[in-house]
Amino acid sequence: MSRKRNVEIFSAGCPVCQEIIDLVSDIACPSCSVVVSNMQDPDVAARAKALGVKAVPAVAIDGKLAECCAGMGINEASLKAAGVGRPLA
Repeated sequence: MSRKRNVEIFSAGCPVCQEIIDLVSDIACPSCSVVVSNMQDPDVAARAKALGVKAVPAVAIDGKLAECCAGMGINEASLKAAGVGRPLA
């Protein structure tokens, strides 16, 4: 049995997610096993959270969140820094 690189794409089914699905599918090689996981499924969402997914689309390779997807996402500090919660003068 040959070894495969497991590539999991976490998707919400939106057009932006589809672009990443297409990109990964285009660059995947025969050693890559690509699976698209629907974030609407609570089990998938729990797995994504455990991997550190904070925004979709996101890609995990062999059970580890890809570097390009790590640290992304909305957080309170960045929202406040952009002015959310601060009245306009």
